[in-house]
Amino acid sequence: MSSGAPGGEYANAPLPEHLTVAGWRVALIVASFNIALPGFLNGAQTGLALGFWPAALAAFLAGLILCGGACLTAWTSVRTRLTTYLLIQRSFGRWGAALVNIVVAIVHYCWFGVNVSFFAGAIVALVGQGYAIPGDFTTFVIAGSVLMIVSTIYGFRALDRLALVAVPLLGVILATVAILTVRRYGLEVEPSAKPPVPMSFGIALSAIVGGNMLTVAAMPDLSRYIRSARGAVSSMILSFPVATPLLVIAAALPALATGETDIMKLVTMLGFGLPVLLILILSIWTINAANLYSASLSMSATFPKVREWVFICIGGTVGGSFAVMGIIDSFVPFLLFLGVLIPPIAAIYVIDAFITFRGCDAGESIATLPPVRWPAVLTWIGSLAVALGMERMGLTLTTVPMIDATIIATLTYLAVIRLRAAPPVEGISATG
Repeated sequence: MSSGAPGGEYANAPLPEHLTVAGWRVALIVASFNIALPGFLNGAQTGLALGFWPAALAAFLAGLILCGGACLTAWTSVRTRLTTYLLIQRSFGRWGAALVNIVVAIVHYCWFGVNVSFFAGAIVALVGQGYAIPGDFTTFVIAGSVLMIVSTIYGFRALDRLALVAVPLLGVILATVAILTVRRYGLEVEPSAKPPVPMSFGIALSAIVGGNMLTVAAMPDLSRYIRSARGAVSSMILSFPVATPLLVIAAALPALATGETDIMKLVTMLGFGLPVLLILILSIWTINAANLYSASLSMSATFPKVREWVFICIGGTVGGSFAVMGIIDSFVPFLLFLGVLIPPIAAIYVIDAFITFRGCDAGESIATLPPVRWPAVLTWIGSLAVALGMERMGLTLTTVPMIDATIIATLTYLAVIRLRAAPPVEGISATG
């Protein structure tokens, strides 16, 4: 639910049952997360690298993988009614969770950089259509970052409501672009001879999953509102397996037909005017406001004495710097890194829910926490190091780096728990 949803006051305690809702309502929100310009770029690059049918298959498998992971994280939150932060804090300890929070905030700042790059690209497209707007890409990145920082500090609630309109409109635009491009340029299913980002099937699959993995790991913030475990599973089945393939298909078709992956250039090529570009700008603006807001909440929980607006300013500045440095040109490596970085976090708190804290009261389990739970922290850092090292040396377990990292973290953490012979706890884990 949005931060203004009922139950926001239970950020540090289990959510009461009377505030829960039907799973389909959460499914709609989760599905809307897939409708974004970074996902379109990822799908377009995947289509050019693999061809239409392999790209569609990779998207379908990615949807199933994301659905499986989301079912586990959602089930965990329905069982405990705890937020993502509390689940992480329970597994990693107070300062261990702070480390995770800082990393997650930096990821949000990176996403800010990706989206503000699209924002600047939209302004450049307007200039190309004859609008006399002074400046270049860097100028537009800086101006966009400042505007997004200010609007997040003073008007996030309004932008949050505008997102309810902007996201469906963006979905209509992307579908229209795909249909009109195929009608004008024909249907092409073979991969490009020189794709902008060459990638294997496994790398493409990992990149698609990596682009949505933060949503899966942070799913408890939404799914704790779902009324039942069955509703949690059904809501995930209605979201990722449907929305993920549809976005990749909508992106791959125009990319293969034209060889173009830039949505702004595609919109211009098709003759769309100012209203469509303004809708794209609005969707980027609202998404980036959410990135800054989410990151500021994570950092404020870690450093409660610092005001939220400070972290919003820092985030916009850091994210804008990433955009100027060209993060959009390293988009696929960024997604691959997310696919290695984020899944072990979710795997650890899910395993703890099934084993370490099985049968204990959720409120009691977070009442007394150690500074650091070293098994979780070391497993996370170790799995990240091993997975990245294997990728650099060309070694793989499954050809999909994201799955490799998840397997390594899962097996390692299960082994650590078994070696410590820690029984299920009542309130306080013996693995701390």
